[in-house]
Amino acid sequence: RVANKQLIGKVYGDIRVLLCGERTALNYLQRMSGIATYTSQVAALLEGTGIKLLDTRKTTPNNRIFEKYSVRVGGGNNHRYNLSDGVLLKDNHIGAAGGVKEAIAMAKAYAPFVRKIEVEVESFDMVKDAVEAGADIIMLDNMSTELLKQCIDYIDGRAEIEVSGNVTKENIERIKGLGVDYVSSGALTHSAPIMDLSLKNLHAV
Repeated sequence: RVANKQLIGKVYGDIRVLLCGERTALNYLQRMSGIATYTSQVAALLEGTGIKLLDTRKTTPNNRIFEKYSVRVGGGNNHRYNLSDGVLLKDNHIGAAGGVKEAIAMAKAYAPFVRKIEVEVESFDMVKDAVEAGADIIMLDNMSTELLKQCIDYIDGRAEIEVSGNVTKENIERIKGLGVDYVSSGALTHSAPIMDLSLKNLHAV
């Protein structure tokens, strides 16, 4: 009888722990499974092109480590985890430095020679400046297909090319044949639909 009471107590204790943690565990499983699934769908559209699919830092506060891991599970790659992971010159840096060339020159003077310097550009003139200043990676941001082609032709292998700006599963097709190296998509983490799961879907392995 004592043994039975101990067993019953343990079972009730296990059930209580399960029920207390169920919603939190399911929320994480739904969210991360949704990101991995959406990433897998987008990565499949790029299969055979040689283009690397990247995430962004547009993640949920305190959940970046989980969401970026989910991207990798889904077949994507991680861009920067934080600001110290790489030099990425954006519009505010370029404005503060006085131009694309000036920003790249300052970054080269500051960063170790082994670190690549990426610059985000929005026009053909900015692309020309980035190439002339010796940027390692040029991010073509929010450009039309026609402007992308013009910029890619001008770069002509003198820098690696990343395309970004509202890239989703629905519009990524336009980028496939352009000859770029990377495509970054914030949608992988900020717009992926959750996967509908319940405890009924879970079983011992």
